[in-house]
Amino acid sequence: MREISGKLTPELKAIYGDADIRKVDAHPVKTFRELMGHIARLSYLNKDHLLFFRGQSSDYRNKAGASSFYPSIYRGERLARAELESRFDILSSASKRLVDAFATNKIEGAVDVRKRRYIQWSILQHYEVCPTPLLDFSQSARVACSFATLDKEKTDAYFFVFGLPYVTNRISINSEHDLVNVRLLSICPPDALRPYYQEGYLVGTDESTTEFHSKDEFDFNARLIAKFRFSNGKSFWGSGFDPIPKVALYPKGDSIQALCEEISKEIGTELDPGRLGLLLQSWVALEGHLINIARSRSAKVYSAQEALRILKNAELVGSDVIARLDRVRRLRNAAVHNPEKVGAAELALARQEIEGLTEEIKAVSAALPNHSRQARLP
Repeated sequence: MREISGKLTPELKAIYGDADIRKVDAHPVKTFRELMGHIARLSYLNKDHLLFFRGQSSDYRNKAGASSFYPSIYRGERLARAELESRFDILSSASKRLVDAFATNKIEGAVDVRKRRYIQWSILQHYEVCPTPLLDFSQSARVACSFATLDKEKTDAYFFVFGLPYVTNRISINSEHDLVNVRLLSICPPDALRPYYQEGYLVGTDESTTEFHSKDEFDFNARLIAKFRFSNGKSFWGSGFDPIPKVALYPKGDSIQALCEEISKEIGTELDPGRLGLLLQSWVALEGHLINIARSRSAKVYSAQEALRILKNAELVGSDVIARLDRVRRLRNAAVHNPEKVGAAELALARQEIEGLTEEIKAVSAALPNHSRQARLP
């Protein structure tokens, strides 16, 4: 995405000067009314951008000491390519399941969900089904502050101001800034209650994939204009203002939430993977072992297919292993792209086969001379 330089108010400019706003401490404010005054003045000064907000319980910094805001699919200090590809595979499978669930349950908006991947991603992100290339924002300062204060164990809360292109459609694609902005109130079906209470938007880079020059191009700190810190307590809201209660931000009786929870059980999370997640984790580990051994023969190996070709030519794996790997690979691809055709029993058997193959590949590695085992996982 394109980096911008936001304009600060004279008050903030006197404090921070020309310092990188991403690396400075958040400016303290005492009340919601004071914060709204800052927002009003920032909005007036930054006419070229539409202001969006995020509320967080912490100011997460990267190794350079700058506030960092990655979409969930790109998070992680050392994100290996295989892990990223696995995340995109899970996203693809979850999207397929979501489309099928909308069609099966005859939910209003099923046609839009089937046709537009940004709508699929938006629902999956908003209901926290799996990592996506989108990041949550709101145009409501009250909503953002309410989210920032949900963690009652934290004494401070943080409020971040971002400058994004003006919204022109329910899905706004700005090729000049390489950004896509999805207005949830316009694209989510009426059965999805949560987006309507949260006044949410989801923003990402256009054509997000596993191919990129630097992961920094997905960090929304490039659009950060200002950041504020306030006390997580009643004194911040004062008279006339109140936080939005958690039961309103996460309303009960949301049928789309129930549907997404069913998808989550199958997909799982990185910390608690479901059946598909376990299969993909096992596959990533197997590919890692293949690449590791192949790199002892050839330094430039970047994929499992390359690795398998090298191992085959070196006669380190036989035709039987290659055939078994191919069968499991095809089932794995079917589980990702056509999940309705692969049952739980097949997933379990495929995972057992992957684990068996992994042990055989590890035995090959152990049999190699010590000087040949110098490679590391990517």
